[in-house]
Amino acid sequence: MQQHRAPLFTPVLIVSCVIIMISFAVRASFGVFQIPIAEEFGWLRAEFSLAIAIQNLAWGVGQPIFGAMAEKIGDRRAIVIGAVVYAVGLVLSAQSVTPFEHQAYAWLVGFGIAGTGFGVVLAVVGRASSDENRSMSLAIVTAAGSGGQIFGAPVAEWLLGFMPWQSVFLVFAATVLSVILTLPLMRAPVLASRAELEETLGEILQKAFKDPTYTLIFLGFFSCGYQLGFITAHFPAFVTELCGPIMVGGVLHNIGITTTSALGAVAISIIGLTNIAGTLMAGWAGKRYSKKYLLAGIYTGRTIIAGLFIMMPITPMSVVLFSAGMGALWLATVPLTSGLVAHIYGLRYMGTLYGIVFFSHQLGSFLGVWLGGRMYDAFGSYTAVWWIGVGVGAFSAVLHLPIRERRLEGLRTA
Repeated sequence: MQQHRAPLFTPVLIVSCVIIMISFAVRASFGVFQIPIAEEFGWLRAEFSLAIAIQNLAWGVGQPIFGAMAEKIGDRRAIVIGAVVYAVGLVLSAQSVTPFEHQAYAWLVGFGIAGTGFGVVLAVVGRASSDENRSMSLAIVTAAGSGGQIFGAPVAEWLLGFMPWQSVFLVFAATVLSVILTLPLMRAPVLASRAELEETLGEILQKAFKDPTYTLIFLGFFSCGYQLGFITAHFPAFVTELCGPIMVGGVLHNIGITTTSALGAVAISIIGLTNIAGTLMAGWAGKRYSKKYLLAGIYTGRTIIAGLFIMMPITPMSVVLFSAGMGALWLATVPLTSGLVAHIYGLRYMGTLYGIVFFSHQLGSFLGVWLGGRMYDAFGSYTAVWWIGVGVGAFSAVLHLPIRERRLEGLRTA
């Protein structure tokens, strides 16, 4: 008899990709607004940076909340709530005229990203996928986030060419609400075992918190957030300002590079484009090789690329090469980390458990975004923030090596 193979591309997977793509397209564009908003109101760079940093922190706080909400009231209801909160945050931000208002409404935007982001959507995909397809399914949805990043920043830059930033925020709010129209197709079966269904959230959390491996996964994800948050929020502005004196190995050089803000948006797009290939490769490799060693290798690669970039002369070509190299490793950590959580602790409460791990990611993101703005205002450059990112990347590479990559003892398996 011919063995039936579970299909990879299902309605659940396709809808999940659409939701993540739209959510991440908007989220990835915020760095483009750094200079327009700061110039309109005469703010320091740290003011809008803090709003983006708070947004990332709120995303991290909201992720386990929305994960638990999805497990309690259903995935689709949680996503609807997330999309509405996201859109409301954008509409209110469009009407903001003070740094405090932007920073306050950033909490709504961050919670909205949590409700339409990886924590909820990857848990749906993980439960709906067969064991054979799970690693690649998680990678495909993660890569869809990069698809959003490819066009999010350039679309924002294009819209800013003929409308004020406030109107762009309103356009993005309407776009986020459109994900609700796709939800009728998102009916995910629960493929957890009977034992997993009988296990309570309190029981699994207690076991995970006592497990050193869960702590290592939590701490190791911090540097991913730091690097991604800093680059997404500050790289467009960093690239735009290359027309003046630039930093080479910690020393200012006036070499007359001329560029525009378009290069910053294109750099973010290149990161998103190369990350599609990198994330799909991570999904393919995660099914065949040790996830912890793959993660250690990814963080090592990021450390080397970032270190070389800041030590070498910074030119438009080096920006493109850095974006391509970092992009290949950008979100490759997500399917591997979420896959580790599902493999070790089961599928039933994957949304909550991964959401807690993701909180560490967003703590790092908050620090990277906030520290970038603060140090730029204090020293006139981002050099120190880059080197901190290099250090935490190396630290994460080491942290993943002792992880015990097997199902946690004491969990029900029958």
